Parts: sequence; C-alpha cells; structure tokens
Amino acid sequence: MTRRLPVSPSPGPLEEFAARFDDLFRARAQRDGFRRYLEGLLLPAERNKTLTALANTEPVAGAQRKEAQSLQWFLSESGWDPEDLNGRRLELLFGDRSTAPNERGVLVIDEHGDRKWGKRTAHVGRQWLANIGKTENGVVSVSSLFADEEVYYPLEVEPYTPAHHFEGGKDDPGFRTKLRIACQLVERSVEMGVPFRVVVADSFYGEDRGFKRSLEGLGLGYVLALKKSHSWWHAQGTIGALWEAALAAGWKGAQEPGEWSKVVRTFRDGHREEWWALEVEAGPYGTSRAKRALVVTTDPVKLPDLATWYLATNLPAPGSQRALESDLASASVAEVVRLYGLRMWVEQSYKQVKHVLGWSDYQVRSDHAIRRHWQLACLAFSFCWWAYGRLPASPDETAEQPEGDLCAGWAGRGKKESLGALAGGLEGDEGMAGAVGDAVALLEGVLRSAPTIGAKGAA
Repeated sequence: MTRRLPVSPSPGPLEEFAARFDDLFRARAQRDGFRRYLEGLLLPAERNKTLTALANTEPVAGAQRKEAQSLQWFLSESGWDPEDLNGRRLELLFGDRSTAPNERGVLVIDEHGDRKWGKRTAHVGRQWLANIGKTENGVVSVSSLFADEEVYYPLEVEPYTPAHHFEGGKDDPGFRTKLRIACQLVERSVEMGVPFRVVVADSFYGEDRGFKRSLEGLGLGYVLALKKSHSWWHAQGTIGALWEAALAAGWKGAQEPGEWSKVVRTFRDGHREEWWALEVEAGPYGTSRAKRALVVTTDPVKLPDLATWYLATNLPAPGSQRALESDLASASVAEVVRLYGLRMWVEQSYKQVKHVLGWSDYQVRSDHAIRRHWQLACLAFSFCWWAYGRLPASPDETAEQPEGDLCAGWAGRGKKESLGALAGGLEGDEGMAGAVGDAVALLEGVLRSAPTIGAKGAA
C-alpha cells in the first residue's frame, strides 16, 4: 500500500478530530482542503465566511489566489462523499458518552431559510423563509436534530427544491414537500436506531394531519405545536378553539387557578420560572382520547404570544385507560412541557450558531457543493461539542456541582475558567487559541441560552 503523504496539521485538538476522517479522502489535497475549510469555519471572522474569507484572502481579487482556488476545488470538484462524512460524524457522536443520544431526549424537526439571489443556484426560489419571517428569494433546508438537557446537534439535513425546478412541477415524481422531507428524515432516524422519547416540531408540522399520521404509523410519540387559532368543528355554544378553552378554564389568580396547574421550569443558570398549564378537555382532545392538547403560558389572562405554547401530543395521560393499552409511555403535563422545552435549543442557539459557522455564506451553485458545505458546517459544530467535552478540569473542581452550573452533569469537563489554560497550554500553537478557543467560547454561549434542565408540576 502506498504511504500517504503528510499534510499541514490543524492546530491542537482539531488535528486529532480531523484525523478521524482521513480515510474518507483519497488524495492529499483533499485531506489538506478538509482541514483548511474546518479551520476557516471555526475561526472568528469580520466578514461572511465565503471561500475567500475561509482562505483569508481579499474578497474579489483574492478569489484567484491558490488558497481560495484550492478550497473551491475541494468543495465543488474533488471526489469525496458528504454522506460518508456525515455518517462518520454521527458515529463519533453516538460513540461518545457525553454526546450519545438517549431515550429522554427528543428528535427535533426544523427548517431554515437562507437568502440567495439569482436563478441558477440549486434549490433557489421565492419562498417563505421561516427564520426571517417573510417571503424572499432563497434556499430552504429541513433538518433533524437530537436534543436533550445536556447536548444537541444536527443529524441530517435535506434541501427543499421548489416545484419550478421540476419539469412536471408539483406533479413531478421527484418533487418533495417540506412535510414529506420531514417524514423521511424521521424514518431515517428510526432506521439508524437513534433513541429518543418523542418527535417535536413547530406548528407548521403540528397542523398537518399527514405528518402526524406518519409518526403514528411508525409507532412514535410526538409533542407538536399548534397555531393560536387552532380550532375544530363544534356545536354552537360549546368550546371550539384552544384559546376559548383557556378563557373558560376559570382562572382567578395564582391562589384560585381553576383548571390551570403550575409548572416550575428550572433553567441552566439556576433561575426558576412559574408557568401555567391547562389540559384541554374539549372537542377531539382529552386525557381519555387518542390526542391531548395543552395550553402552556406564563400568563393565563393575557396569553402572551412569545410565552404561550399551544401543544398537541399522542402520549397517554398517566392513569388513563390509554396508558394501560398504548405502547407509548405515559407523560404528565410537566413531562410534556419538558419535552417541548427541548425544542428551544433550536430557537435560542442553533440558528445563531449557523450564522457564526457560516452556514448560509456559501457562494456555490451546484446541489453537490451546497450539501458539502452544510455537512462541513455540521461537522464544525460537532467539533465544538467534542472540544468542549475534553476541556481539562480546573484544579478546584469537585464532584458536587451546584444546581444551575453551566457544567452541571458534564462529568470530567472543565469549567469556563479552563478556557485560558486550554488555549495557552496545548502545544503552544498560536493558531489553536483561535480555532479551538473560539469553538469552546461558542459552546459556552450556547449553554447560557440552553433550555430548562427540568420541569416540575405543582405539588
């Protein structure tokens, strides 16, 4: 066997991480491009992480420099498979005790839109971009993520291709709706054997009967958001919408909550919030029915939009007949709140991380190159968790961690003060403090905005 020529190594721990993927790249130039691309994504930058920024050259004229051209070739022309890269990434995450998925976590389905101009880029079109809340020209991706109270990361991502890209439009065999892509991502997670408690998603998915039927056909539980306006057919004079059920629940105050029950949510920084939850018994929903609906809010009187959840779940209520007959484990109101609260990883941090790591900054047109860029961004994010899990423990760290500590539950991991030791102590490489230090700092920010570590019902 021909001996592989060495490449210029990445700084510190990033080289150890990158070396685990070397066998997926046949050529030395590919292995070198892989390292340079990851370094560029992880290093802080004053401009968007286009290829010239990743290569640290000037925006226009610098595109012709060999550094930028080699990254362009690596992304668009070289012969490596992004699916193989993603498979290896998940293999490493699943095999690490600190990031392995478990049955208390959730499978999050989410979509993300990136503004893109022109007509020649794959998957581009004028469409609704949910993350910016408006219709624009852009590219939309649908992703599946694993999340629990300690960690979250993307599993797979698929682009949505608008109908005008197909000769037969929406009737073309190759056309897939975002809902169909979401169903396929869930199916693939089940095939991979990813353990999780339920599927969670926003109201775009929660309002679709076909998506819910698909989950039920797979024997999966779900906690899905519903629109505030969600309603059903009802007789005149009876409750026909979730908001009507909330108004009729008899709230007179915290001392006389009526049908509302208090749920205490504990956050990672140690502070607690009192939320109120209503188990709806109206229309097609109820504890004895196949589906339950909940209204969860901080204020049962005003039902503020940003602090009120309208949820549907097929998890049986504890003590009900369904709990005895169903294959799904029962879930209390507090458990349903906990499960949906894990989706806040996406809302509070994942989209920010996407921007930091240059998710939408690609300037390539082909489907293959776009998928490669996305997989490399996912890999950079996974490296952040990998590096964070290997922080050296600070000398004064004890086994007992106070509730709410950022590192509570992360046995063997260093505290925030360890960052300086990491940046300055490993091999003394000047570049390492940028790539690795920025990755760890990024994760520290993610953890500060993490969802609750628990939810308890009122005694």
